[in-house]
Amino acid sequence: MGVYFNPDGREFQISVSSKIYVDKSMLISFTNELLNTTNRFISVSRPRRFGKSMTADMLSAYYSRGCDSSEIFKKLKVSSLVSFKQHLNQYNVIHVNMANFLSYGKNMQEILNYFSRRILHEIKKEYGDVDCFDWNDIFTVLSEVFYEKKVPFVFIIDEWDCIFREHKNDTESQKIYLDFLRDLLKDKSYVALAYMTGILPIKKYGKHSALNMFTEISMTDASPVAEYTGFTDEEVQNLCAEYHRDYETMKNWYDGYDLNGVFIYNPKSVVESILRKNYGNYWTSTETYEALKEYIQKGFDGLKDKVTAMIAGEHVKVNTAKFQNDMTSLNSADDVLTLLVHLGYLTYHAESGTKIGEVWIPNSEVKQEFINSIEDGGWENLMKAIQNSEQLLKATLNGEADKVAEMIAQVHSENTSILQYNDENSLACVITIAYYAAQRQYILHRELATGDGFADITFIPMKNVDAPAIVVELKHNQKAGTALEQIKKKRYTQKISQYTGEILLVGISYDDKKGHTCLIEKVTK
Repeated sequence: MGVYFNPDGREFQISVSSKIYVDKSMLISFTNELLNTTNRFISVSRPRRFGKSMTADMLSAYYSRGCDSSEIFKKLKVSSLVSFKQHLNQYNVIHVNMANFLSYGKNMQEILNYFSRRILHEIKKEYGDVDCFDWNDIFTVLSEVFYEKKVPFVFIIDEWDCIFREHKNDTESQKIYLDFLRDLLKDKSYVALAYMTGILPIKKYGKHSALNMFTEISMTDASPVAEYTGFTDEEVQNLCAEYHRDYETMKNWYDGYDLNGVFIYNPKSVVESILRKNYGNYWTSTETYEALKEYIQKGFDGLKDKVTAMIAGEHVKVNTAKFQNDMTSLNSADDVLTLLVHLGYLTYHAESGTKIGEVWIPNSEVKQEFINSIEDGGWENLMKAIQNSEQLLKATLNGEADKVAEMIAQVHSENTSILQYNDENSLACVITIAYYAAQRQYILHRELATGDGFADITFIPMKNVDAPAIVVELKHNQKAGTALEQIKKKRYTQKISQYTGEILLVGISYDDKKGHTCLIEKVTK
């Protein structure tokens, strides 16, 4: 039993004993199937504070010969598996967090030398009886210990990509590191499983990667373990019921990460929200907004337009194929957006069998981080609209139709550089921005199916908010009254009436001369 070699499982025991623990142990059914197969190399990347280290601790506790962890797992789902006892505590585990080694050398070679000596020290304490040819060479020792003891190794490497984040521009050190991992793992019969976690997928160099034996599981392709990447909808519903939290509000704040059709919540934020009995920016508060600002302020063609559209709730097209899996080789808006998916600021859904897909801002918590990042640096018109949004909402609730039309016209005009003016979808985008403050009280829906059609924009009040629902219908080169008639004719209020006793019908029209009119009508069910 050691710190890095065959650890005792204490870290996972702490997680299981915590007030809130969501059982993700069935991931072990996936890794058990890969043991001692050609598919035994797995690289799992996900954003910070999405449970990477807890998963690593779980696998370590399960496979490590340094402990008997049957008590830890006996109440977890994985204990029902046929293969559970077969692999429980049967492997020599090397479990390291690479971030812990960065300070032990002036350069990459010194860091790796320290890493090797540290691991060898612990192996020798347990297997000093093995007659190794060279106890100073980690590759030789691992091979000879395996061949004599017949116990394969499970490598669990947490934060494997920290070198690429801490030494962004040092490509020579990055290559040395990748080559070391290749020599440690590739084509080695002593490897039963190699499980690496990080934020970024494996770095590409030229046509080939030093670690091309790894299967990549990431935020752009999380199958087949998407449900283990964050909290699922069912898990959050159960937590909300147990701790008396409002599910719909929780969903609005922290849901929205699309992993191959499986929608997950940010686990850090859900847990903090429950423990603190409040909804707030918990995940984003773990890193300064400057990290996001650095990327969205890049001057790539179309990037600003796409970010603005996403703040308004739009999905935008992206091609993830050219991303080089690092934080410096950014050559286009697509590269930036793909990086933001891996960092957790955007979510992504691909078209089947392609690298072409859509990205969008997943939830209210992350959207606020975007707002923080655009307060200066050429986003003045957008910020002006957001800052005035409280006033616009107030005018709408007060039925001040002329003032609403005037304010919408101003926002529409000032943001025409980023949107096609004579387009209803673009106006819907503008209106979503113009009513940004409403998101504190309402859940906004674009094209909500209700009655006999789809309402353009619907504002449904959050639970315990005493405010009327709002239905907005948009018309181009038609009268605002026509918009109101459509709301009534197609019974758009039918589904919404269950949420509130009062509903505001808002018809907004605009013409090619950039004239805007508005009519507001109040109905009570």
